[in-house]
Order: sequence, then structure tokens, then C-alpha cells
Amino acid sequence: MSTQSVIPTCYRHPDRETRLSCSNCGRPVCVECVRPAAVGQRCLECATEGGGQRVVGMDEVTRSADRLPPVTLAVLVISAAVFAAGLLVPTLDRMIGVWLAQINPYVAQGEWWRLLSAAFLHGGFVHLAFNMYALYLFGPELERRVGSGSFAAMYVASAIAGGAAFYVAEPNGIAVGASGAVFGLFGAWLVASYRGRHTVVGRQSLRQLLILLGINAALGLMPGLRIAWQAHLGGLVAGAIITFLWTMPAIQRRPAARVAVAAVVGAVALAPVI
Repeated sequence: MSTQSVIPTCYRHPDRETRLSCSNCGRPVCVECVRPAAVGQRCLECATEGGGQRVVGMDEVTRSADRLPPVTLAVLVISAAVFAAGLLVPTLDRMIGVWLAQINPYVAQGEWWRLLSAAFLHGGFVHLAFNMYALYLFGPELERRVGSGSFAAMYVASAIAGGAAFYVAEPNGIAVGASGAVFGLFGAWLVASYRGRHTVVGRQSLRQLLILLGINAALGLMPGLRIAWQAHLGGLVAGAIITFLWTMPAIQRRPAARVAVAAVVGAVALAPVI
């Protein structure tokens, strides 16, 4: 006996087969009828529900995709500028490290801002390149979907959560880097991909993220690499929690509520440090 799987058709275009579906109502949609949302994808009715979104032309989408959104661009520029300044002026590099690095004994004395400032410092070019390339890959699309304010709040909260996790695990440790914040982006995309796992794109994205996280987990456990895997884990968990809470109907379409959620998660992560 042979069986054939029936490919569903778009709910608005019955003549078009599709494997895409709305992550909100589950209806099958073709590429013309799908719209990106803060998390996942929506059909036209769910996308326009509440009047919070509008349909844009392909020329506007192309122009928007060609330029980096402001928060992602600012983090890239600041991180590169700080690294370049330290490279050109060794004395300044030492001063930056003393004043901005996450030196946990100083954090214990009340300098909690180091958990965030350390996210703009890097210990070498490879370290900088890896984190900034990951931000370049995963940051822009997420910022466009959720808005710059929400994205900035999640980035900061993930950086703080990563720093707090490293502080709790290594009270006398020293760390720099944006890894906690970047892993917050991984956590956000992990939640979004899991919610869209019933689509081809969602499954591929989820598979790629799991492979990437597996590689980073293996690297973090290898002796001699001096990787603060605790910061990776803290940022990942924070980003995933924030994005999961953002999917709630009462929060999803309210930018101020999304910022507040990220702020609360960051404050909870900071509580053990305080």
C-alpha cells in the first residue's frame, strides 16, 4: 500500500500549495500572504489584527534590509571603536580594562555596571570578530521585527544576565566580551524557531541553531580556551525567557510592555549580584 502526503493550499489562494503556516492561527499561507511578526510569521488577518502592522512594498523592504538598524549598528561601531582605541594606545587599553572590565571582586564592592560595560570590550581580534559577526547575522532581523527599543532592552538584559551568571560561578573571575548578549539573541531565535518548527524554514532555523549551540557548548567545556561558558548560558536563558514572554497576546503588540519585560528579567538576573 502506498500513501501520499497532501500538501495544504493557501487559505486565500486555493490553487497554491504551500508548506508555510501562520504561527498564530495555524492556517496555511503562501509567500504572498505571509508577513513577518515579532516572533514567527503571520497570515494577513493575524498580522493586521489591532492595526499594529501595515503592508509594505518590496522596494521598501529591500531598502530597509540594506541598512543596519540603529541599535545593532551602534553596538558594532562602539565595540570596534573601543577595541581600535585600545590597540592604538596601549595605556588607554589598560585604563579601559581597569575601569570597564567585569572584575568580580570590584563587582562585589558595588560596581554592578561592569556587567554591562564589559560587553563592549574584547580580549583580542578573534574574540571581537566572532561576537560582532554573530551580532551582524542575528541582530538586524530581530531588531526590525521587535523594534529598536525592545531589542536594546533585551540585549542589555542578556548582557547583565550573562555577567551575573559568571559572577555567581566565578566570584574572583575577570571577563570581557559581548558573548552573554549575543547568546541572548541565540535564545530569542531559538524560541522563534521552535514556535515555527512546523514550517520548513522554522525547522531549518531550529536545526542550525541547535548545531551552533552544540558547537559552542563543546568549545566552552574544552580545557585551556578560557571561555566564560557561564555567561553564554546566562545570556541564552535570559534571551529565551524574554522572547517567550513577548509572545503573550497582552505583551506582543505593546512595545512598552516588551521593554518592561526585558527590564524585569535583567533586574531578576542582577538580584543575586546585589
